[in-house]
Amino acid sequence: MKLMKKKYDLKKFKFIPVNKPLITKEDIKYINNCISKGWISSEGPEVKKFESNFSKFIGNKYSIAVSSGTAALEIAVKSLNLKKGDEIIIPNFTIISNAIAVLKENLKIKLVDCQIKDWNMDVSEIKKKITKKTKAIIATHIYNFPMRVDLLKNICKKNKIIIIEDAAESIGQKLNGQLCGSFGDIGMFSFYANKQITTGEGGMLSTNNKKFYEAAKDLRNLCFGKKNRFNHEGIGWNYRMTNIQASLGVSQLKRISSIVQKRQVVGKKYFNELKNNTNIYMPETSRSYAKNIYWVIAIVIMNKNLRIDAKILAKKLMSYGIQTRPFFWPMHKQNAFKKYKIDRKGNYKNSEYISKYGLYLPSSLDIKTSQIKFISNKVNLILK
Repeated sequence: MKLMKKKYDLKKFKFIPVNKPLITKEDIKYINNCISKGWISSEGPEVKKFESNFSKFIGNKYSIAVSSGTAALEIAVKSLNLKKGDEIIIPNFTIISNAIAVLKENLKIKLVDCQIKDWNMDVSEIKKKITKKTKAIIATHIYNFPMRVDLLKNICKKNKIIIIEDAAESIGQKLNGQLCGSFGDIGMFSFYANKQITTGEGGMLSTNNKKFYEAAKDLRNLCFGKKNRFNHEGIGWNYRMTNIQASLGVSQLKRISSIVQKRQVVGKKYFNELKNNTNIYMPETSRSYAKNIYWVIAIVIMNKNLRIDAKILAKKLMSYGIQTRPFFWPMHKQNAFKKYKIDRKGNYKNSEYISKYGLYLPSSLDIKTSQIKFISNKVNLILK
């Protein structure tokens, strides 16, 4: 492997955060306008506008703005009205929110390992885990390339299984020309600070199913009574999005295409700097079914003989002022789930490996080319 000889001034970059949101003057204008009108809670026109605009963007009939991506998952699962003992298949390599949403409803989790160079569930492996008790699958798009939820649809239709498509990390990404989040019976999204578009905290549910839509609307808002407001008709949550948050969402959604393009430009620059390092794996820029969205600049150490795992690499990079984040920790190894009936002894070797050897690098939308070169140079020097 050829290493770059060019040196980069260490003093020039005192600290490079793993991510920071890009808030424009236009965004601030939208927020200030919202505040000046006094519409600051969830009862405001911007929430409805954000929902309407998002529905048009994703191509679904209905969208429901909520307080977070986790809230969206919990509402989606509860809206299915499943019975204790029913099963939901989820990735073993994912954010813990996927599992929490299932366990809160006293449902059984079925775990599926990820692929070593994809990090999503393999549809053929999902097929093996389906039983008569399987009622839903949380199809999560992880980090870079979308999960092949397009291939999952026919299997689920045949077995009458609901797809909750977790597109929290892939807003604006297309799978075979169709936007992620529009394949499932219910799509959910996150607008956390590091996502493609942000409302600080926040999330969205989107569906073409009116029954799910009506259930989700009630669940996010304490299930207020239809005839007597304070005679509640069910057990819901206060998972509402504020009008202030929605105003930022309306503004950011307008430039989603350019945001996705910027992420891909950043990813391509990193890929060109790191692709010749045989000690790491970094996903390529495109595959036959999708372009890499590069939500995060994720790498996995592939040479264990270096005796460097993600923790050691992160520590070494931080000594140069480069902040990183570790990969998700596998669900079957979560301390929080020890008392739950989760298959902790299954074969999840891929999840275990990438969780130990994977991390992601700084990828703010306004990151400079010189910073990308500096970071890549340090990665290549450490993992040579």
